Parts: sequence; C-alpha cells; structure tokens
Amino acid sequence: MVYSASNVLALNKYNNSYKFLINQLIFSIIGFTLLFIIKKINYKLLYKYNNIIFFIIFLLLILVLIPGIGSVRNGSRSWFSIGSFGIQPSEFMKISSLIFVSKYLSKYNNKMDNTKKYLLPILLLIISIFLIILLEPDFGTASIIVGSCVLLIFTSNIKLSFIFKLFFIALIGVSILILFKPYRMARILSFLNPWSDPLGSGFQIIQSMYAIGPNGMFGAGFNNSIQKHFYLPEPQTDFIFAIISEELGIIGIFILFTCYLILLISTIKISLNTKDLFGKYLSFGIISQITLQTLLNLLVVVGLIPVTGVTLPFISYGGSSLLISFISIGIILSINNN
Repeated sequence: MVYSASNVLALNKYNNSYKFLINQLIFSIIGFTLLFIIKKINYKLLYKYNNIIFFIIFLLLILVLIPGIGSVRNGSRSWFSIGSFGIQPSEFMKISSLIFVSKYLSKYNNKMDNTKKYLLPILLLIISIFLIILLEPDFGTASIIVGSCVLLIFTSNIKLSFIFKLFFIALIGVSILILFKPYRMARILSFLNPWSDPLGSGFQIIQSMYAIGPNGMFGAGFNNSIQKHFYLPEPQTDFIFAIISEELGIIGIFILFTCYLILLISTIKISLNTKDLFGKYLSFGIISQITLQTLLNLLVVVGLIPVTGVTLPFISYGGSSLLISFISIGIILSINNN
C-alpha cells in the first residue's frame, strides 16, 4: 500500500516510482531484525538501563531543535537527516517515556495516591516532554506520548478525584495552545467546516472524503486510486488509510481492522498474564499507545477530529514510526517469553 499510495508522487519528485517503497523495505528489514533481537533479550534490562536510555533520547529531543543540527521537513524541525533518510527522536521518546513511567509506577505502585510526593513529579516530566516536542512543532506525537502515559498512570493507585481535576486542567491547557497558534485554530475551523477554506486548511479533509466516499465493497482496485494523483497531499503517510479505502473498499478496511483487533486482544492477554508489575505496566502502555495512535489517525482521515499529523502504525510510510512499531512488539514478545 505504501507503493500504491506513493508511486505517482515518487515518479514525479524523484523520477523513481519505487523510491518510497525501497526506503520502507529497508526500514522494514531493520525493524524485523530489531524485533527478533529484542524478543530474545530479557526486557528487565530496560528497567536496569532505563535512565540512560531516557537521558540520551531526551538530549536528542533538545539537539534536534538547534538549527544546523536538526532538519526541517514539512514545517517541523524534528528530524536528524542521514542522506535521504530521516530519524525522528520524538518517535523514540514514545517508547522511552512508557518505559520510564512503567518503571516509576512499578516502583511506587502503592504510593501513587500521595499526589504531591509521587504523582506530580512524573506528571511534570511528561508535561516537559510534551512542551519540548511542541516546539518542533509536532502536536500529534506530543499528544500520543501524553495520552498513553497518562492512561498508564490512571491504571495505578491514584485518586479518582485527581483524574477529573487533571482532565479539566489539560482541557484548559490545550485550549490555550490552540488559541495562541493560528494554524491550529485554522485546523479546528476546517474540521468543523472544511468547505470554508476548500483550497487551504480544509483541502486534505475534503480530498480524503473524496477517496473514502465512493469505495464500495471492493474499491477501485489496487493501484487505481485517483486521489493519489496530486489531489491528496502526501498520501503515503498520514492519509494512507484513505487510499486503502479507495482502492480496497470495505473488504480492505475490514481486513485492516481485523489485524489491529487481533493485535490488541493478543497483547492485552500478554499484559494480563504477566506477573511482573513492570512488564504488566509496560505491555499495557505499549498497546495503549499503538491503539491510541491508530484511533487518532483513523479519526483524522474520516474527518471526525482535526488534522494532527499522526501516522497509521505499521502501515504509513515513515522509517522512525515503523522502527518504533517493531521495537514495541519486540518488547511485548520479550515480556511474553520471560
């Protein structure tokens, strides 16, 4: 599907219709290799070396913001360029933050009801990560990190009243962030009424709807998308689901949803069967993060929430995202094996 969604753009931009496919294949091979290596390693080493891993990735998050070190792509300074490839440290922070929070919760599990001493420090750290990634800016990735970490914290021994207070504060914070950035407000308005700016902020949503709308049971057929012909911008990344829907129809959507459902059920079983508290938290956090990212992507593509710039796990084009997806599954398999 990466090939089908990208070949027209790749031929026009690079004179090679296989450009994105080749890149994705390279990262897939690296990802599968990492998965099998991590699967064989005891996941408890992550508990031991978590602080070092977290510090390195946190440092990379800061370095990528420095002009001359970090590269700007699609308006965000969130990449380290290596030739034609790009690595996003914010993607690696997604898994690193979960490891850190899982270790913290397993260590202070029975003390999390002490809000000031144990809960606030970890929340302040998560907020710090959110604000740094927001400077790139990458609101989508920052939201996934906060959402998955907070969801993980909710499963610990914290007071229910604090959850409601936290939700209210977060709502105010997000509202302020939206108001102070005109492009975010434009996305909100285009979400409410894409046709108010059909050639600007509402363009992607409208073109996505054109792709999804007439798909039928079997779609237009593989590689027969109309929207990938320079109507839907960058169709191989955040909006690849629209191309899947257009080309493979309801059958393709059903197969994709079934795969995600099998992944969700399988990993939840592993989490429930794990006796080690760190492993239980980490496996649940990983599948929560993958599920949250999947839902956000799908909701954006079908126009139910504003555009956030979030990839579809395992499917969208993007090396960093694909590597983290494979690494995440490798960790879950390691938890299952140990």
